[in-house]
Amino acid sequence: MLEFEDVAPLHDPILIAAFEGWNDAGEAASAAIEHLADVWQAEAVAALDPEDYYDFQVNRPKVVLDDGQRRVIWPTTRLLVARDTGFDRDVVLVEGIEPSTRWRAFTIELLEFAERVGVSTFVTLGALLADVPHTRPIPVTATSDSVDVIHRYDAESSSYEGLTGIVGVLSDAAGRTGLPALSCWAAVPHYAGGSPSPKATLGLIGKLESLFGITIPLGDLPETARAWERGVNELAESDDEVAEYVQSLEEATDTADLPEASGAAIAQEFEKYLRRLGDDPPTAR
Repeated sequence: MLEFEDVAPLHDPILIAAFEGWNDAGEAASAAIEHLADVWQAEAVAALDPEDYYDFQVNRPKVVLDDGQRRVIWPTTRLLVARDTGFDRDVVLVEGIEPSTRWRAFTIELLEFAERVGVSTFVTLGALLADVPHTRPIPVTATSDSVDVIHRYDAESSSYEGLTGIVGVLSDAAGRTGLPALSCWAAVPHYAGGSPSPKATLGLIGKLESLFGITIPLGDLPETARAWERGVNELAESDDEVAEYVQSLEEATDTADLPEASGAAIAQEFEKYLRRLGDDPPTAR
């Protein structure tokens, strides 16, 4: 661990982590961390030594010009601390690239840092390609292997079996140490997953708001998401087969979502609306 500065005591911190690569369809999860770091003005406090975990022929360093001077930026994983979050908990953000090697040592380093700064809730973000329509809200699922966490955050128990990425490894390791762990996954339309998906990023931010009862500044993210949807609309309208496929996904989604229009779901959305209204009151027109 390459530490930039000592970390002053944090207040009941949440750790939120996401990684570029296999766990990050449409770059939705890594963009969510970038958005949080920006709106919360998070400061980098440490980074993992890239020499230990990355194959530089796979994740190559970049050369940039900084005030006219050329310098090399190495791929790595950084840890940032956000104290001005607008609610009563500090946040540790983990942003980086899925490591190429030594995953267990990588996991141990992150968990040791989390323990040292007193992290009390461990959250990982991911995104996957799925058969979902781009015209409907992006499905985001929160899962945990802990019964207590499932009840506390109204999460689900994951039944997934198969290959996993560093997000799955970290969630499992955190849970095994007794650290309450949640994993949030956004489903990105597979026919539109080749480019960044701000609508999926917006879905992940919304899920964090619901889980912790907070309001996160959205900035221009809603407009960027609408622009993305308009772009995919144009793509679908230009191909009859794609348009027909999207329509079939819409019909399947609408049918499946009918039972969710419950009083509890509507009340939850209304509470979220009121929280945001209180932080950003509408202007007179």
